[in-house]
Amino acid sequence: MELLVAYQEMIKVHGWNGTAATLGMSKSALEQRVYEVKGSGMRVDTALLIQNYSGTKHFAQAVAHASGGVFYALPEPGDLSDVELHDKFHELYDELGELSREYTEAKKDGKIDATERAKLQILENRMHATIRELMTLMFLINCPLPNPAVSAREDA
Repeated sequence: MELLVAYQEMIKVHGWNGTAATLGMSKSALEQRVYEVKGSGMRVDTALLIQNYSGTKHFAQAVAHASGGVFYALPEPGDLSDVELHDKFHELYDELGELSREYTEAKKDGKIDATERAKLQILENRMHATIRELMTLMFLINCPLPNPAVSAREDA
């Protein structure tokens, strides 16, 4: 997801006027930041406020994508059980099956074109995120050590 698309999707949740009012600026000022008009640009702290207000993770996803990675939200500690872990394993199995089907379809003509490659890479990114979530769940459920990312959020 590109940054511009992320901004637009986050703003869509409450609309341009609602988001601008929450930030204490006019709709025009918000548009100038989003579309980088007259040397304006979106500040990271403003983008994070919009993301928080929208209840999405679009900005984080766009930054991760621009950095060549993927974003995944860490699960909150609490009443986690092996059921969630089991479900995450099945999600990964489903994604692996989808990757296998897409690969088989893509190589039917003997080569993988740009569109097919993009589809395969989207699946790859989704699987990386699922594996990271799976490992996080494993550690949250079974390790006596606290999750450092969750501890840092609690300390903040």
